[in-house]
Amino acid sequence: MSKQRSARADYLVYLVVRFFVCVIQALSLNAGRAFARGLAWLAYRIDRRHRNVALENLRHAFGDRYTDVERDELVRAVYLHFCTLLIEIILLPRKLHAGNWRQYLELEGGDQIVDCLLSGRPLMIVTGHFGNWELAGYALGLFGFVTHAVARPLDNPYLNDYLRRFREATGQTILAKKGGFEQMRAVLAGGGVIATLGDQDAGERGLFVDFFGRPASTHKGIALVALEYQVPLLVIGVAKVAEPLYYRVAVGDLIRPEEYAKHPDAVRAITQRFTTALEEVVRRTPEQYFWLHNRWKHQPAKVRRNVA
Repeated sequence: MSKQRSARADYLVYLVVRFFVCVIQALSLNAGRAFARGLAWLAYRIDRRHRNVALENLRHAFGDRYTDVERDELVRAVYLHFCTLLIEIILLPRKLHAGNWRQYLELEGGDQIVDCLLSGRPLMIVTGHFGNWELAGYALGLFGFVTHAVARPLDNPYLNDYLRRFREATGQTILAKKGGFEQMRAVLAGGGVIATLGDQDAGERGLFVDFFGRPASTHKGIALVALEYQVPLLVIGVAKVAEPLYYRVAVGDLIRPEEYAKHPDAVRAITQRFTTALEEVVRRTPEQYFWLHNRWKHQPAKVRRNVA
């Protein structure tokens, strides 16, 4: 039985977050980055649990590529990236506009992205917890494209509404990860665009595909929907390429479901393909991936028995 939430406590947390956002938005971009460096320094030192998770993930993912010292430096860089990302997301509405987007964003494979968006076919944009995944949907709204994003609602309803307003500020619509499947089907049936994260753990019943040489439980719904509605999958990464606040949206792969019409296990093949594309994106700048999360939390039963 889940513990009943306190509306008073939730609202108090919401007020603290709003105060924090107001303080950050009063800072210049350079001052905000300096604050992020201090925050990353502190988080690295007090967040021992996630620091160890990141070290273990990197050890499995890259083997002997990094020494212990280099691996530790990479984890520090991960904390710095995501603390800086937090500050940049807060400042984004005051910095990025339709008239100045080239100051903060560049497109690699832009023609391919635009062709997919204007094709008249439904489209799924697949990305991961890498770089600045929030920026892509925000920017597409600025460009006038109507998109939908799949996201898990926050447990705190006040914070959830606040974050939803940010995400929908430029015209993007948020669909709940749970309970929103019929909405997703309706969007795709009407030729719409949905963005989703393809690197989330799907539990023991997920489809296990290879990610950095290890089985990773992955949601098969992306591939199932692609096949059912003949939806191309556009795999992208939004990596930071320069300071301050300058990102590149790059296409990792374009997967057309018709290519798998006669494949004996199309769902697995498509799931593996977009997962491999995400891995290749991460390998270019690994410090921008969320290694603090245990992507390999669940393992196939055979692997668990062998370990035991």
